[in-house]
Amino acid sequence: MEKRFSFDTEDNQFIPDTSVVINGGLTILIQNDEVQPGSTLTIPIALLAELENQANSGRKTGTIGLQQLKFIKSICEEKEIIFSIGGRKPRQFELGEIDTLIRELAWKEGGILITSDKIQNMSAQSMGVQTIYIEPKQLKQYDKQLKIDKYFDSETMSIHIKQGTNVFVKKGKPGDVRFTQFSSEIITKEIITDYADDILEKADFFPDAFIEIERKTSTIVQYEDRRIVITRPPFSDGWEITAVRPLKRMALEEYSLESRLIQRLNDKAEGILVAGSPGAGKTTFTRALALYYYEMGKIIKTIESPRDLDLKAEITQYSKNFGTHSEIHDILLLSRPDYTIFDEIRDQDDFRLYTDLRLAGIGLIGVIHSSTAIDAIQRFIGKLDLGLIPSVLDTILYIDSGQIQTILEVKMTVKVPSGLVESDLARPVVEVRDFLSGNVVYEMYTFGEQTVVIPLEDPNYSGKEINSERIAEIKGVVEQYTNQSVEIVPKDRYGHRYVIHAHEEDIPVVIGQKGITIKMLERVLNVKLDVNKSPTALNDSGIGYLKRKNVLFHKRTITIGFPKRFKNREISFFIRESDGSPPVEFFNATTSKSGKIKIATNSEIGNIFQRVYRDEEGAIFWK
Repeated sequence: MEKRFSFDTEDNQFIPDTSVVINGGLTILIQNDEVQPGSTLTIPIALLAELENQANSGRKTGTIGLQQLKFIKSICEEKEIIFSIGGRKPRQFELGEIDTLIRELAWKEGGILITSDKIQNMSAQSMGVQTIYIEPKQLKQYDKQLKIDKYFDSETMSIHIKQGTNVFVKKGKPGDVRFTQFSSEIITKEIITDYADDILEKADFFPDAFIEIERKTSTIVQYEDRRIVITRPPFSDGWEITAVRPLKRMALEEYSLESRLIQRLNDKAEGILVAGSPGAGKTTFTRALALYYYEMGKIIKTIESPRDLDLKAEITQYSKNFGTHSEIHDILLLSRPDYTIFDEIRDQDDFRLYTDLRLAGIGLIGVIHSSTAIDAIQRFIGKLDLGLIPSVLDTILYIDSGQIQTILEVKMTVKVPSGLVESDLARPVVEVRDFLSGNVVYEMYTFGEQTVVIPLEDPNYSGKEINSERIAEIKGVVEQYTNQSVEIVPKDRYGHRYVIHAHEEDIPVVIGQKGITIKMLERVLNVKLDVNKSPTALNDSGIGYLKRKNVLFHKRTITIGFPKRFKNREISFFIRESDGSPPVEFFNATTSKSGKIKIATNSEIGNIFQRVYRDEEGAIFWK
């Protein structure tokens, strides 16, 4: 039969708080006979309300505390300690002030407060309340190894444990991952909850482990180098534990980066974006980059959620879960780091914080999920003005299979965008260039109310996609102004921009005085034209192809015509056979006053000239 005790006792009265109940300190105190028989143990109603609230919210600490109280009550009956309930129920607005209500009860009752909370202990003593402080680390000596560590070996990247299934593990490295079954063991609810309890208890005990996020149905724990995610029903259809760890810690030197990129990282890159899909190796590279800057004597800080970058103690890691964006912004501006690692840019607030910090002059290395390098940049469109993007982002590193696959740089210019022709359409254009080749691969600009992202290069692009008749048309019009043959090369896949490869002497003619000729050609052809020196010229001394329009065949003679500016000039002719052999000189002649050269049709030179001229694989050059 349950004993009922009266509060009217002259013996000691002990009043515990939440901390000492949850960590088992009160249980040990009673078991070790530190509380004498006849003493009163008063459990504050506020303590019960707090534990119940935690348990209803899915927090394991609430369940552990209630189980501890049930056990404590049975021990008190055995040891003849008066177990009672006291104080008052907290009001709704007082749920955050449970410690205050417990101190108030100890002060009013003249009881001895038992706590494992340093702040609670000091606050109670300042009120004149007698206390018993139990250091949490004096209670248990845990083995630091987790129960789930038996599923890890030297090749394991992550383990996946779910109620009612087998344990699966991922082994290998980014780009070479194997997903395999660990054993035929079926994980029961009792097994997985035991694993979860082990993780949560030790996360509270060891200084290099902590609970990063705790919600009603999920918990994220950082335990040394392992990031552990625990989910519970009804959020998941069963208990689940996923633990991930970095398999290899790499130094930046191991990535075999080109010297140009290293130079850029040292001198220019301050708005770096590390992009890639999940598991591609972004975090491993970012860690290597952070340590590289640290070794250079830079001050490094991080913004993470959760904090899972395994870095040196000298690098401070801030959590978005425990600080507001405004607080992080103020702290970083005042502490003035050289570089800040912004891990996992996700929502609007993250993009805004990244932009604000970068515009304030802080070097940033952002990490973002994306399927391509350009997708990482496009995620900033709409979140800030297009013109600010080059000020916020200057270097994009796309990671796949653990290596850098694409390097892009972002610049601002004013020009007529590709695909547009009229000069009055010039506007600010964000150019996205391939860092290694220097080629513009994307252009970003506003057109009306829309922001347009145009790809200028495509690895699958072939010039054959451009209509050959269109190229022939442009070639025919341009060659009306040149003495030698030109080559027309498409510059984009839309047929809006072309490059004219012309002989060096013809380039001034094609451009015209103050560009009048090239502008007229662009207007007539409705395309954008660039003019370059022909790469097919034999050398830099003026040798070029002999155009067919310059050759006329008569019954007895072959007439080769040149512009009048070539009158009375000695011309050397070269032929290249269809077998691809180097061009060889085969005759010389001097032009007439009208700029013409005539050779006999039936002569040896005439026969060679006709044979090579009619051979589609052959070519005739002149100098």
